Amino acid sequence: MTDYGHPLRFGTFVTPLADDPDATVSRAVLAEDLGLDLVTFQDHPYQPRFLDTWTLLTYVASATERIHVAPNVVNVPMRPPAVLARAAASLDVLSDGRVDLALGAGAFWDAMESMGVPRLSAGESVDALAEAVDVIRAIWGEDVARAVPAGPRGGVLLPGDHHRLEGAEPGPATTRRIPVWLGALGPRMLRLTGAVADGWLPSFGRVGIDGLRAGNAAIDAAAAAAGRDAREITRVLNVSGVFSTGEATPRGMGAPDLVGPPEAWVERLVPLVVEEGVSTLVLASDDEATTRRFAEEVVPAVRSAVQRVRSTTGTDTSRVVPAAVRAARRPGIAYGAVPASLAERAVEPGDAQHAAVRSTYLRGGSPGLVLRPRDTSEVVAALAFAREQEVTRRIPLSVRSGGHGISGRSTNDGGIVVDLGALDSIEVLDERTRLVRLGPAARWGEVATALAPRGWAISSGDFGGVGVGGLATAGGIGFLGRAHGLTIDHVRAVEMVLADGSVVRASDTENPDLFWGVRGAGANLGVVTSFELLADEVGAVGFAQMVHDASDTAGFLARWGATVEASPRDTTSFLIMGRPRPGQPVVAQTMTMVDSDDPDTVIERLQPFAAIAPLLQQAQAQILPYDAVVQAPPRGPHGGSGEPVARSGLLEHLTPVASARLAGLVTSGDTYFFQIRSTGGAASDVPADATAYAHRSVNFAVSAMGASRARLDARWDALAEIFQGSYLSFETDPRPERVEDAFPPATLDRLRALKRRVDPGNLFRDNFSVLGPDPVDVVPAR
Repeated sequence: MTDYGHPLRFGTFVTPLADDPDATVSRAVLAEDLGLDLVTFQDHPYQPRFLDTWTLLTYVASATERIHVAPNVVNVPMRPPAVLARAAASLDVLSDGRVDLALGAGAFWDAMESMGVPRLSAGESVDALAEAVDVIRAIWGEDVARAVPAGPRGGVLLPGDHHRLEGAEPGPATTRRIPVWLGALGPRMLRLTGAVADGWLPSFGRVGIDGLRAGNAAIDAAAAAAGRDAREITRVLNVSGVFSTGEATPRGMGAPDLVGPPEAWVERLVPLVVEEGVSTLVLASDDEATTRRFAEEVVPAVRSAVQRVRSTTGTDTSRVVPAAVRAARRPGIAYGAVPASLAERAVEPGDAQHAAVRSTYLRGGSPGLVLRPRDTSEVVAALAFAREQEVTRRIPLSVRSGGHGISGRSTNDGGIVVDLGALDSIEVLDERTRLVRLGPAARWGEVATALAPRGWAISSGDFGGVGVGGLATAGGIGFLGRAHGLTIDHVRAVEMVLADGSVVRASDTENPDLFWGVRGAGANLGVVTSFELLADEVGAVGFAQMVHDASDTAGFLARWGATVEASPRDTTSFLIMGRPRPGQPVVAQTMTMVDSDDPDTVIERLQPFAAIAPLLQQAQAQILPYDAVVQAPPRGPHGGSGEPVARSGLLEHLTPVASARLAGLVTSGDTYFFQIRSTGGAASDVPADATAYAHRSVNFAVSAMGASRARLDARWDALAEIFQGSYLSFETDPRPERVEDAFPPATLDRLRALKRRVDPGNLFRDNFSVLGPDPVDVVPAR
């Protein structure tokens, strides 16, 4: 007898009756309203009075918000595993991770044989189910022992006598590992459950207490033989019951597992948890009154009683890490020491979610551990753990907000990533002053959409998928920049966690030195958990995209630069050029925003840009809301691979000499993406020493990306004399002198003094540390 220490869950087992489908769905919705964790439906597709179970699960998932859905159990012989895997993954994505998959070898063979499904022997049904599990997990992108190297067309190759894959592609990607439970009773089925499954799902009426104990023992033995911890397998149990005042079964009822008042149910259920290892109890009932009483009177009492027993016995209730996940752990990280508040959401290399969190927008990574805090207190815990790993084991640390930075420093190989993705709130603090609070993982497109109904906007970059945190601590050169300044110029206060775990607020009056530094060098100083910014009044804007013949590349750059500087500050323009193609003109695309909704003003501002060089297609000019320009794409995992190669430089003017030198870079073919963003205007109104971003006199930010670091670095290094600094968000060169490019001497001296005070151990060193990359070189200030 044992308690596996799993979290308690309670659910319902509803008959998928088609006679009154609204009533069937309402029973599932009621389960959620009552606070239950799970709603399940049997899967008998051949029953004419039943709704199709998978269709019903999908509908119920869309009608609910929190409760998990599961078949109880899937009839695998009638559900092709590859199709079932994609259906389950799709529903899991659509429901935000609320699918549990329970499989069965099939029943009612006479009915299935009449439809052409061959009868299998007991041994064959076990083999078929084992193959089905492999197929499902392979489609989910999990490693499967039977998989063989991909053929010439790629995809997953999985041989089998009953189920096989011949070049199938995994997907869609989920953000969690969907658990696979088996509803199986025979000895071989129980051994299969212990060897490969995530859970066992019998019905108490079929197994009884002796069968439950024997089944657990067989599963535990099989798990041990497979090198697994028995705690990896959740024990789920279907129970039936009738509330009555006496011990007699009410007339007309069968033989329910539970009979009597709620106290009798509790007395029967608690031992099933603390002595027989069951942690998920599923009530089979279509009676809403019974379901309500179960949820309101039985469930809380069982939870309380189990908690009392576990506190007395010292039951291990820690997170269970599957053997396959443990085998994929990276050396050096003390996985067992991850704080309990973070462990359940932590992602390791062996987890199915790892593929969704390993990379950034442009950079591929393979972190050894991704911690996903949900609030400031959990950020403190995450940094405490990361600090201990860095001090004792030299494990690198990366911090991620949106994961969109071109520098790509929000992932790593074998280190720890603190992913702030859950801190994505957008809140208006003061309507009168337009003060808003943003979480670091809110995306600028979402911010623009939230502020648009009020006629507000905050100048951000040029893409709505960028996270707030990276931009609002580095600078923020965007489409409204000349009209309203940099993003950091709108920050009025931050809450941040420092390297020692202290939570501080920084503003002009609170920790002013820290507030100075976080606006331009925030990645060096701590983790910002919230920003307070002042929004501007911004109505509809003019926005034009033009495609020019820039064959006279040097002349084009000089004329465009002069046009920008001659424009009123309500006009901001960006320029993009690619690698020249043989026999075709050099092409330049400009994107220009005018902070005005007056058509005459917009046309007046745009005409000089249209006259810079011949247009290769008709200019597209619109007056539209700002949020329509910087829309956020759908949320989803980043798929970056390899190491991005990008360089950055700042210019006060696009002089003929500078334009000619930059034209040489473009026509060399060593950059496939070349961009110049105009800045200046309102950004230049701020004194150079007011923020750690000190390049207030520049009018242009130049960046280039290439396929070869050696070739692009050689080209860029030859241009060093024309630049007046660099913008680190667009820089990937790891050489330490890049920090000196980004910060003028006086600014760098001040930053280093601040860094030694708030981060003497150089914990935050991965993203262009002002103290250098190696903590052993750091001498704390005395």
